[in-house]
Amino acid sequence: MSASELDSALREQLPALRRYARWLARDVHAADDLVQSALERAITRWDTRRDEQALRPWLFAIVYRRFIDGQRRARRYAGVLSVLGAVAEAQPSAEREVVARSTLQALAHLPVEQRSLLVWVSVEGLSYQEVADILGVPIGTVMSRLSRARAALRRISEGETVAPALRLLK
Repeated sequence: MSASELDSALREQLPALRRYARWLARDVHAADDLVQSALERAITRWDTRRDEQALRPWLFAIVYRRFIDGQRRARRYAGVLSVLGAVAEAQPSAEREVVARSTLQALAHLPVEQRSLLVWVSVEGLSYQEVADILGVPIGTVMSRLSRARAALRRISEGETVAPALRLLK
């Protein structure tokens, strides 16, 4: 693939990547940084792609993994700051439209994994197989996780509080 073809292929995916990154990061500037970081990673690792036709899922996977890595890094940093006595506080988002407020708030209460699944399938229109490839899990696992995410979103939207399911270990 020539440089101009690569450029046009990546430019074609930019709107979807930005939209997804905004759902993850909930901040326009952080989302743009996330997309830039993911594109840099994609370009430097271009030769490591397994499937020539699956550019979009591959890019989504990179954005998702960059976001998760950033979250882990932020948690470690917050832990170091708390040990040193500094407290980091997150500012709540107030940029909600009245009509979509309840759905967006319900979506915000879901874990990142469930929110990502819902955004990939419902907003970005990825197939179950593409999501399975992104996460590296069987398609049945994607379907059951998506079903649980939809049920959790429905319960939150109806006003129920969702407690995380605890697994009993023997």
